Amino acid sequence: MHLEAERVASLLDAQRRAAKLFDEVSARGLITPGRGEREVSDEIRDLAQEMFGVERHWHKRIVRAGPNTLHPYAENPPDRSIGADDIVFCDFGPVFDGWEADFGRTFVLGDDPVKHRLLADLPRIFDAGRRYFEARPDITGAELYAAVGKFAADAGWAYGGPLAGHLVGEFPHARIPNNKIEYYVTPGSDQPMRRVDVDGRPCHWILEIHLVDRARAFGGFHEELLDLGHRID
Repeated sequence: MHLEAERVASLLDAQRRAAKLFDEVSARGLITPGRGEREVSDEIRDLAQEMFGVERHWHKRIVRAGPNTLHPYAENPPDRSIGADDIVFCDFGPVFDGWEADFGRTFVLGDDPVKHRLLADLPRIFDAGRRYFEARPDITGAELYAAVGKFAADAGWAYGGPLAGHLVGEFPHARIPNNKIEYYVTPGSDQPMRRVDVDGRPCHWILEIHLVDRARAFGGFHEELLDLGHRID
Protein backbone atom coordinates (compact mmCIF):
# COMPACT_ATOMS: atom_id res chain seq x y z
CA MET A 1 0.00 0.00 0.00
CA HIS A 2 2.99 2.28 0.43
CA LEU A 3 3.56 2.22 -3.33
CA GLU A 4 -0.13 2.84 -3.96
CA ALA A 5 -0.03 5.86 -1.65
CA GLU A 6 2.83 7.20 -3.74
CA ARG A 7 0.85 6.64 -6.95
CA VAL A 8 -2.11 8.54 -5.53
CA ALA A 9 0.12 11.38 -4.34
CA SER A 10 1.77 11.61 -7.77
CA LEU A 11 -1.56 11.74 -9.62
CA LEU A 12 -2.87 14.41 -7.28
CA ASP A 13 0.32 16.43 -7.62
CA ALA A 14 0.11 16.26 -11.42
CA GLN A 15 -3.45 17.55 -11.28
CA ARG A 16 -2.47 20.30 -8.84
CA ARG A 17 0.19 21.50 -11.26
CA ALA A 18 -2.26 21.37 -14.19
CA ALA A 19 -4.68 23.52 -12.20
CA LYS A 20 -1.89 26.01 -11.49
CA LEU A 21 -1.07 26.07 -15.20
CA PHE A 22 -4.62 27.09 -16.08
CA ASP A 23 -4.74 29.63 -13.27
CA GLU A 24 -1.73 31.22 -14.95
CA VAL A 25 -3.41 31.01 -18.36
CA SER A 26 -6.20 33.14 -16.89
CA ALA A 27 -3.82 35.47 -15.08
CA ARG A 28 -1.86 36.17 -18.27
CA GLY A 29 -5.01 36.65 -20.35
CA LEU A 30 -3.96 34.15 -22.99
CA ILE A 31 -7.54 33.47 -24.09
CA THR A 32 -8.62 36.71 -25.74
CA PRO A 33 -10.58 37.72 -28.87
CA GLY A 34 -8.71 37.75 -32.15
CA ARG A 35 -6.24 35.01 -31.25
CA GLY A 36 -6.22 31.68 -33.06
CA GLU A 37 -6.90 28.39 -31.28
CA ARG A 38 -3.56 26.92 -32.37
CA GLU A 39 -1.73 30.07 -31.29
CA VAL A 40 -3.24 29.83 -27.80
CA SER A 41 -2.53 26.09 -27.63
CA ASP A 42 1.14 26.68 -28.46
CA GLU A 43 1.40 29.41 -25.81
CA ILE A 44 -0.08 27.12 -23.16
CA ARG A 45 2.39 24.40 -24.22
CA ASP A 46 5.24 26.87 -23.83
CA LEU A 47 3.89 28.06 -20.48
CA ALA A 48 3.78 24.46 -19.19
CA GLN A 49 7.42 24.09 -20.16
CA GLU A 50 8.32 27.40 -18.54
CA MET A 51 6.49 26.70 -15.27
CA PHE A 52 7.07 22.97 -14.82
CA GLY A 53 9.54 21.78 -17.45
CA VAL A 54 6.83 19.81 -19.28
CA GLU A 55 8.29 18.24 -22.42
CA ARG A 56 5.41 16.07 -23.57
CA HIS A 57 1.66 15.82 -23.52
CA TRP A 58 0.09 12.38 -23.67
CA HIS A 59 -2.70 13.45 -26.02
CA LYS A 60 -3.18 16.19 -28.60
CA ARG A 61 -3.55 19.67 -27.11
CA ILE A 62 -7.04 21.10 -27.62
CA VAL A 63 -8.19 24.70 -27.62
CA ARG A 64 -11.62 25.13 -29.20
CA ALA A 65 -13.78 28.23 -29.59
CA GLY A 66 -17.31 28.99 -30.74
CA PRO A 67 -18.84 26.28 -32.98
CA ASN A 68 -15.66 24.21 -32.68
CA THR A 69 -16.64 23.49 -29.06
CA LEU A 70 -19.34 21.16 -30.41
CA HIS A 71 -16.70 18.72 -31.64
CA PRO A 72 -15.64 15.74 -29.48
CA TYR A 73 -12.00 14.93 -28.87
CA ALA A 74 -11.47 12.65 -31.88
CA GLU A 75 -12.46 15.30 -34.43
CA ASN A 76 -10.11 17.96 -35.78
CA PRO A 77 -12.03 21.08 -36.81
CA PRO A 78 -10.09 23.80 -38.69
CA ASP A 79 -8.26 26.43 -36.68
CA ARG A 80 -10.56 29.28 -35.66
CA SER A 81 -10.01 32.78 -34.32
CA ILE A 82 -11.57 33.46 -30.92
CA GLY A 83 -14.51 35.86 -31.10
CA ALA A 84 -15.44 38.61 -28.69
CA ASP A 85 -18.50 36.73 -27.38
CA ASP A 86 -17.14 33.20 -27.65
CA ILE A 87 -17.04 30.28 -25.30
CA VAL A 88 -13.63 28.51 -25.32
CA PHE A 89 -12.50 25.25 -23.82
CA CYS A 90 -9.07 23.72 -23.28
CA ASP A 91 -8.21 20.02 -22.89
CA PHE A 92 -4.57 19.29 -22.06
CA GLY A 93 -2.70 16.19 -20.94
CA PRO A 94 0.66 17.40 -19.62
CA VAL A 95 3.02 14.76 -18.27
CA PHE A 96 4.69 15.84 -15.02
CA ASP A 97 7.70 13.70 -14.07
CA GLY A 98 6.19 10.69 -15.81
CA TRP A 99 2.69 11.15 -14.38
CA GLU A 100 -0.33 12.17 -16.40
CA ALA A 101 -2.67 14.99 -15.72
CA ASP A 102 -5.78 15.29 -17.85
CA PHE A 103 -7.43 18.60 -17.25
CA GLY A 104 -10.17 20.49 -19.04
CA ARG A 105 -11.62 23.92 -18.35
CA THR A 106 -13.99 26.35 -20.08
CA PHE A 107 -13.82 30.13 -20.42
CA VAL A 108 -16.63 32.50 -21.42
CA LEU A 109 -15.87 35.81 -23.09
CA GLY A 110 -18.70 38.33 -22.98
CA ASP A 111 -21.99 38.36 -21.10
CA ASP A 112 -24.15 35.78 -22.88
CA PRO A 113 -26.35 34.38 -20.06
CA VAL A 114 -26.81 30.96 -21.71
CA LYS A 115 -23.05 30.48 -22.05
CA HIS A 116 -22.59 31.50 -18.44
CA ARG A 117 -25.27 29.02 -17.40
CA LEU A 118 -23.41 26.28 -19.24
CA LEU A 119 -20.18 27.35 -17.55
CA ALA A 120 -21.84 27.03 -14.14
CA ASP A 121 -23.42 23.66 -15.00
CA LEU A 122 -20.14 22.00 -16.01
CA PRO A 123 -18.66 21.57 -12.49
CA ARG A 124 -22.13 20.94 -11.06
CA ILE A 125 -22.75 18.01 -13.43
CA PHE A 126 -19.20 16.78 -12.85
CA ASP A 127 -19.99 16.68 -9.14
CA ALA A 128 -23.29 14.91 -9.78
CA GLY A 129 -21.40 12.25 -11.76
CA ARG A 130 -18.81 11.92 -9.00
CA ARG A 131 -21.51 11.46 -6.36
CA TYR A 132 -23.24 8.86 -8.53
CA PHE A 133 -19.94 6.99 -8.82
CA GLU A 134 -19.25 7.19 -5.09
CA ALA A 135 -22.68 5.81 -4.19
CA ARG A 136 -22.36 2.68 -6.37
CA PRO A 137 -19.44 0.39 -5.49
CA ASP A 138 -19.95 -1.88 -8.53
CA ILE A 139 -20.65 0.81 -11.13
CA THR A 140 -19.46 0.21 -14.70
CA GLY A 141 -18.20 2.72 -17.22
CA ALA A 142 -21.36 2.27 -19.26
CA GLU A 143 -23.57 3.01 -16.25
CA LEU A 144 -21.64 6.17 -15.38
CA TYR A 145 -21.79 7.37 -19.00
CA ALA A 146 -25.57 6.90 -19.02
CA ALA A 147 -25.92 8.77 -15.73
CA VAL A 148 -23.86 11.72 -16.95
CA GLY A 149 -25.98 11.91 -20.09
CA LYS A 150 -29.13 12.03 -17.99
CA PHE A 151 -27.73 14.77 -15.75
CA ALA A 152 -26.88 16.78 -18.88
CA ALA A 153 -30.36 16.31 -20.36
CA ASP A 154 -32.03 17.23 -17.07
CA ALA A 155 -30.11 20.53 -17.18
CA GLY A 156 -31.20 21.22 -20.75
CA TRP A 157 -27.99 20.23 -22.56
CA ALA A 158 -26.97 17.47 -24.93
CA TYR A 159 -23.93 15.36 -24.14
CA GLY A 160 -21.20 16.13 -26.64
CA GLY A 161 -19.14 12.99 -27.11
CA PRO A 162 -18.89 9.20 -27.01
CA LEU A 163 -16.77 9.18 -23.83
CA ALA A 164 -17.16 10.55 -20.33
CA GLY A 165 -13.76 9.52 -19.00
CA HIS A 166 -10.94 6.97 -18.94
CA LEU A 167 -8.18 5.42 -16.90
CA VAL A 168 -5.25 7.58 -15.83
CA GLY A 169 -1.86 6.77 -14.34
CA GLU A 170 1.82 6.45 -15.19
CA PHE A 171 1.50 7.64 -18.77
CA PRO A 172 -0.48 4.48 -19.74
CA HIS A 173 -2.42 5.75 -22.71
CA ALA A 174 0.37 5.23 -25.20
CA ARG A 175 -0.05 1.49 -24.67
CA ILE A 176 -3.84 1.22 -24.43
CA PRO A 177 -5.23 -0.32 -27.63
CA ASN A 178 -8.22 1.47 -29.10
CA ASN A 179 -10.37 -1.65 -28.75
CA LYS A 180 -9.98 -1.79 -24.95
CA ILE A 181 -13.41 -0.36 -24.27
CA GLU A 182 -13.25 -1.29 -20.59
CA TYR A 183 -10.62 1.43 -20.10
CA TYR A 184 -13.18 4.12 -20.91
CA VAL A 185 -16.40 5.56 -19.50
CA THR A 186 -18.53 4.80 -22.52
CA PRO A 187 -21.40 2.57 -23.70
CA GLY A 188 -20.37 -1.09 -23.70
CA SER A 189 -17.80 -0.67 -20.92
CA ASP A 190 -19.32 -3.31 -18.65
CA GLN A 191 -16.58 -4.09 -16.13
CA PRO A 192 -16.72 -2.61 -12.62
CA MET A 193 -14.68 0.58 -12.53
CA ARG A 194 -13.36 -0.33 -9.08
CA ARG A 195 -10.92 -3.05 -10.04
CA VAL A 196 -7.20 -3.58 -10.50
CA ASP A 197 -5.38 -2.87 -13.74
CA VAL A 198 -3.24 -5.26 -15.80
CA ASP A 199 -0.37 -4.71 -13.34
CA GLY A 200 -2.53 -5.52 -10.29
CA ARG A 201 -2.87 -1.91 -9.10
CA PRO A 202 -6.11 -0.09 -8.25
CA CYS A 203 -7.61 1.67 -11.25
CA HIS A 204 -7.92 5.44 -11.10
CA TRP A 205 -10.20 7.40 -13.37
CA ILE A 206 -10.72 10.72 -15.10
CA LEU A 207 -14.27 12.05 -15.50
CA GLU A 208 -14.92 14.41 -18.40
CA ILE A 209 -18.08 16.42 -18.99
CA HIS A 210 -18.82 17.78 -22.49
CA LEU A 211 -22.08 19.74 -22.60
CA VAL A 212 -23.39 21.19 -25.86
CA ASP A 213 -26.21 23.36 -27.13
CA ARG A 214 -26.51 22.30 -30.76
CA ALA A 215 -29.14 24.90 -31.63
CA ARG A 216 -26.90 27.76 -30.46
CA ALA A 217 -23.77 26.00 -31.74
CA PHE A 218 -21.55 26.01 -28.66
CA GLY A 219 -20.40 23.70 -25.90
CA GLY A 220 -18.16 23.48 -22.86
CA PHE A 221 -15.83 20.97 -21.24
CA HIS A 222 -14.71 20.10 -17.70
CA GLU A 223 -12.28 17.31 -16.85
CA GLU A 224 -10.30 16.11 -13.85
CA LEU A 225 -9.74 13.13 -11.55
CA LEU A 226 -12.92 11.29 -10.61
CA ASP A 227 -11.95 9.05 -7.70
CA LEU A 228 -9.13 11.04 -6.10
CA GLY A 229 -8.91 14.46 -4.49
CA HIS A 230 -12.57 14.83 -3.54
CA ARG A 231 -14.21 14.63 -0.15
CA ILE A 232 -16.52 11.60 -0.01
CA ASP A 233 -19.97 12.77 1.08
